[in-house]
Amino acid sequence: MSSTSRHGMPAEWEPHERTIMAWPADRRIWGGLIAEAQLDVATVAKAIARFEPVLLMARPEHRARAQAQCGPSVQVVPVPVDDLWARDTGPVFVHGPDGLAGVDLNFNGWGGKQEHADDARVAENLLDRLDVPRISAPITTEGGALEVDSEGTLLATESSLVNDNRNAGRDRGEIELALRDLLGVRKVIWLKGVAGQDVTDCHVDTLARFVEPGVVVLNRPSADAPADAWSAVSDQALAVLRTATDAQGRALRVVELPEPNPNEIIEHDDEFLASYLNFYVLNGAVIVPRFGDRDADDRAADLLRELHPGREVVQLTINGIASGGGGIHCATQQQPRGPRQDP
Repeated sequence: MSSTSRHGMPAEWEPHERTIMAWPADRRIWGGLIAEAQLDVATVAKAIARFEPVLLMARPEHRARAQAQCGPSVQVVPVPVDDLWARDTGPVFVHGPDGLAGVDLNFNGWGGKQEHADDARVAENLLDRLDVPRISAPITTEGGALEVDSEGTLLATESSLVNDNRNAGRDRGEIELALRDLLGVRKVIWLKGVAGQDVTDCHVDTLARFVEPGVVVLNRPSADAPADAWSAVSDQALAVLRTATDAQGRALRVVELPEPNPNEIIEHDDEFLASYLNFYVLNGAVIVPRFGDRDADDRAADLLRELHPGREVVQLTINGIASGGGGIHCATQQQPRGPRQDP
């Protein structure tokens, strides 16, 4: 697919056919938290199912239990999976000259940090089940590393993509050419990120997100949090975004979204992701985490409501998912409606 393909990767706010999720199965990863993670997945799936269809992948031997926890509003299908991170293990969808296709991003356990034999084939197995053509990417990355505006602009972090654990021997220019070709984008805004601080090497979907063309929401540390590697990452991203222009030549409006006060939430461990930025936009709604800092929770909900007029903001407690280092966005992947027709 060339960069002149008719549509490319649609933004998350465009209409969805369904949301795709996965049922966590590997106890080697989750240990004693797996039941809580499964409960959170069911909670998120049921909340999304109020607004659009949900297809949840589960190992065949777990299908009945997952269906019982999710209830009849969620479709549970037998697909071998290891973990819940459908954003990263599943395909990203693109509109092309021949209709909808799925890009298999060659998931390799975030640069070999974890073993995911079943998840490595999730994209291929899911696309086969959906009868959607598969595009094998010439690079290795994850869906959480890619943020688009539907008008030709991509946000990405160098730490995650320009990294030898995924794309050994390839420089930023080569990787950018592949992204342009795969996703139909014309401009990539690169943020530095940071490698080695988390399993994703700083995915962009926990740092900066488009909410409409020309408008980016940026994760910011709480005023009560000490300076660390993540606050430095946010500062660097803010400096880049304030001077960047998108594929249409527009200057970006940057909206800052502070994290909750770390003293007001109950963290399970050092991996806990206390960020509102990992929200999920779907048909008619925005699903956002709630962490127990009432002022910050309310502020985040109000801001996202203002930025998504006409969509209901649904707040969910997801401490199990957050303890695994991810959020609601990491646990979901949208299948856009399609194919669209040229006007």
